[in-house]
Amino acid sequence: MALTKFLIVVLLALPMGALATDAPVPLTAAEARAKLLLSMPDFPVLGIKKSVLDGYFEVLMQGGRILYLNATADYFIAGDLFLIEPTGIVNATEKNRTEQRKQRLASLNESDMVVFSPRPELTKATITVFTDIDCGYCRKLHQEVPELNRLGVAVRYLAYPRAGVGSASYDKAVAAWCADDPQKALTDVKAGKDIEMRTCVNPVAEQYAMGDALGVTGTPAVVYEDGTLQAGYLPAAEMARRLGIN
Repeated sequence: MALTKFLIVVLLALPMGALATDAPVPLTAAEARAKLLLSMPDFPVLGIKKSVLDGYFEVLMQGGRILYLNATADYFIAGDLFLIEPTGIVNATEKNRTEQRKQRLASLNESDMVVFSPRPELTKATITVFTDIDCGYCRKLHQEVPELNRLGVAVRYLAYPRAGVGSASYDKAVAAWCADDPQKALTDVKAGKDIEMRTCVNPVAEQYAMGDALGVTGTPAVVYEDGTLQAGYLPAAEMARRLGIN
């Protein structure tokens, strides 16, 4: 009993701050972003929002990378987040990237693309392809565009000159996009033919930057209508099969 009374007296004598825990206050998304950029002003952050991972923000980076930043912006985790669900393992990070690609492509105007498509009533699916003029497999894919169209697949091209803005491939892409007949110019230049090197107000640099933002690292990079990114070439028949076209 005497010990109990002693403990009560000691506890009452302590200041209230000694009994409380100084739990850090979670930040808003805007505050977390500001704190992150205060430490690293050049950090290529495109956006930040609450994550499905409790107590973390999801930070979308240039190049499609996603980081997980804790609620007080004291540290972040780099890597994909996997959810364990009754039906199996789900890559939540890739699912988010897929949705980002879908939304971004839905916001684009087809007039800024070079499009090869069957008649509307014969179109069964659409693919959007980030392409490089001098890429061998891009050229191989382009040779299959007539067959893709025959199978009911529309092909929408976005420019992605891998050597970067100002390169020879970039100049060729600009020339094709600025041609009087962009379809013919793109087909000719991909076949190794010379085309008129002209320039105009064009979307090539913007499309190249968008490819980087969406995680494109090589060409051809094919984005399906649901936002799924397929890296590399597939024959027309295999592409159609993946699209559910028999």
